[in-house]
Amino acid sequence: MSDEDGYFGENVAARYDESSADRFTPDAVDPAVGLLAELAGGGRALEFGIGTGRIALPLAGRGVPVHGIDLSRAMTSRLGAKPGGDAVGVTIGDFATTRVPGAFTVVYLVYNTINNLTTQDAQVDCFRNAAGHLEPGGCFVIEVGVPELRLLPPGQTAVPFGVGPTEWAFDTYDTVTQAMSSNYVSIVDGRAEHSSIPFRYVWPAELDLMARLAGLRLRDRWEAWSRAPFTHESRHHVSVWEKPAD
Repeated sequence: MSDEDGYFGENVAARYDESSADRFTPDAVDPAVGLLAELAGGGRALEFGIGTGRIALPLAGRGVPVHGIDLSRAMTSRLGAKPGGDAVGVTIGDFATTRVPGAFTVVYLVYNTINNLTTQDAQVDCFRNAAGHLEPGGCFVIEVGVPELRLLPPGQTAVPFGVGPTEWAFDTYDTVTQAMSSNYVSIVDGRAEHSSIPFRYVWPAELDLMARLAGLRLRDRWEAWSRAPFTHESRHHVSVWEKPAD
């Protein structure tokens, strides 16, 4: 871990928006913001892992009061410098355990960020933290990939997901511990550079159990923010758990 900002320090924050440009397009952002605004209703939204504000800023632009929790000052400083950033509150801390004042109608966590919590205990704590912030009837929303274990032939632990002339990217999996890592190799000025970020992959049914332990119940599960049906072939899911109103 590089500094107090964890794995998302200045070196990552400086190029994050550019390297994830496909996630900032209207096609990627608008369906997510639309669903979250609908769930928020007239209430407040809390984002776990708010980062540079990819979702929080347009959601706030819809008139939804948004607050975020994130460990990285480097990432959130980019959010604050963007137009509308001063309207989004940020608390620095671990979103699995950090509490902020007030109650929210929707808590959300996007783009595989639940996997940044690298133990099952931390992921369970995250659900409990979300439930503790929710008003009765409020919802916790997670966007995350389905583990790609079907791509692993016997004896292999790595799955490539990016191959280019000067850049390579691959995930590694440990099916015993559910530990995984995303690894990036690039050639810069004729020299190879490598970076690696650890994660813990998690199954939809496992998330449902974590939600149940936190007093939440599954309301909806789709393949994407478009609300396409979740199927056997889906590689991602957007899941919504609800805090009972009674």
